[in-house]
Amino acid sequence: MHSKSNPVVWFEIYVQDMERAKSFYEAVLAIKLCEMPAPTAEMTMEMWSFPMDRETGMNTYGAGGMLVKMEGKSSGVGGTMVYFGCEDCAVEAARAVSHGGILIKEKTSIGEHGFIALVQDTEGNMIGFHSMVCKPSE
Repeated sequence: MHSKSNPVVWFEIYVQDMERAKSFYEAVLAIKLCEMPAPTAEMTMEMWSFPMDRETGMNTYGAGGMLVKMEGKSSGVGGTMVYFGCEDCAVEAARAVSHGGILIKEKTSIGEHGFIALVQDTEGNMIGFHSMVCKPSE
């Protein structure tokens, strides 16, 4: 059975320093993260969620997700790749660098699928930015 919707419904970005990571993502994506309680009292973790439409939840475009600080889960390049949608990926990539990130791949065409830019966040995680149209970067 094939679903017509995107099967990606959630992501977690593991971090070592929550304040540093939270500041980085809020500044780069121009958003406000929302603190989330741990799922159970036994789970000792700190979680901050990316904005999500609470009315329709996961039925809207884009996957929900959060930053997670939890014992036994380390951050770093090589495990998971998260792409954030944006108007011009070069803008977010530049913001990432100005907020402590490292540019890995500048805005690059991926043909009919648009453009991507890759950065390493302040926690060592590789993340991507994706945009569809070519806009001049400022």
